[in-house]
Amino acid sequence: MSDTNKPVGDATKVVLAGRRKEWTQGIVSPPVWRASTILYDSVSHLRDSATRDTHHRLFYGRKGTPTQWSLADALTSLEPGAEGTFLYCSGVAAIAAALLSVLSPGDELLLVDSAYDPTRGMAGGLLKRFGITTRYYDPMIGAGIADLIGDNTRAIFMESPGSLSFEVQDIPAIVAAAKTRCVTTLLDNTWATPLFFPAIERGVDLTILAGTKYVVGHSDVMLGSVTAAPGHFKKLRETSFQLGQVASPDDCWLGSRGLRTMAVRLAQHQSSALTIAKWLQSRPEVAQVLHPALPDCPGHDLFVRDFKGSSGLFSFVLNGGDEASRVALIDTLQLFGIGYSWGGFESLAIPADPQRYRSVTKRDAAGPMVRLQIGLEDPADLIADLEAGLAAFSAAKV
Repeated sequence: MSDTNKPVGDATKVVLAGRRKEWTQGIVSPPVWRASTILYDSVSHLRDSATRDTHHRLFYGRKGTPTQWSLADALTSLEPGAEGTFLYCSGVAAIAAALLSVLSPGDELLLVDSAYDPTRGMAGGLLKRFGITTRYYDPMIGAGIADLIGDNTRAIFMESPGSLSFEVQDIPAIVAAAKTRCVTTLLDNTWATPLFFPAIERGVDLTILAGTKYVVGHSDVMLGSVTAAPGHFKKLRETSFQLGQVASPDDCWLGSRGLRTMAVRLAQHQSSALTIAKWLQSRPEVAQVLHPALPDCPGHDLFVRDFKGSSGLFSFVLNGGDEASRVALIDTLQLFGIGYSWGGFESLAIPADPQRYRSVTKRDAAGPMVRLQIGLEDPADLIADLEAGLAAFSAAKV
């Protein structure tokens, strides 16, 4: 069994992708190739290797081994029309490399106001120190982004849906506006993955995944990736090499192992999350459920138009209450862990305060917000746990 060029479904693709015979050598999965030094047969062999393209060729450990190439190749194959993928030690490292591959001193970045907090921190920290300015824009701006593109605008960064408040952006409209001005588009596509939103096929130039989440799926590896459209991979790769970026072969092996089950895991995350989100909608303690597949979520019509499915992460707004009552809810939960990240097999709950991370948009909410990651547990058990949490919220509500 090996990788195939024949059209296949997503569940088949994640099983086959990246398993070239020269990398597996008869083993089902490519083994872990650990290396720093690569030995050559002679000085002439060494010198000749230095003058040739090192892509998918052993040269030095930092340039990769079949373990890393296998996962990168697999992720590229999930994005129809993509040229290549580079791997990183974390999702934040992937975001940094992607931005630095397209921005230079004096350039301007347009950054969605609902972006992941570390992305905002990068804009106000590292990029600012390098003389790159950032302007934030409303996630619901759509084609109106054209009015913000200035002479120095070089990139537009999207995150759809937003990872706290879950606004769905009009990515095709933003991409169309960017292309008319030769502006590069970047998308943090971690929530949907290429299985639910094939970003390169939709015109995005650089699509980013925190592989820590759904690719790995087991909350035990930090990993990131950037997949590039034709014409963007060379600069991405050069920038990443110059930054010394490399993902551990052991982590890439675990990423490849997780990838094989990503389609079936996402199906379960989707089913359970929708069941729980709809149940929460029926509760008097809940004012609003922010799940892109539900009509109350900003951009729901865009989700229906553009996405193939939904994953396991969403938020809900409590009907009144304060910080103490929200804490009572979360602390009462027994099956939901309290911790950052998401995409693993276990369910999580954290307090969410998107207004702390906004620059140009304001959210008026009826009460505090809670973000849920719905894992692979029985949804009936999770609902019972949430019911106890909501009872504690009501008891503590002032």
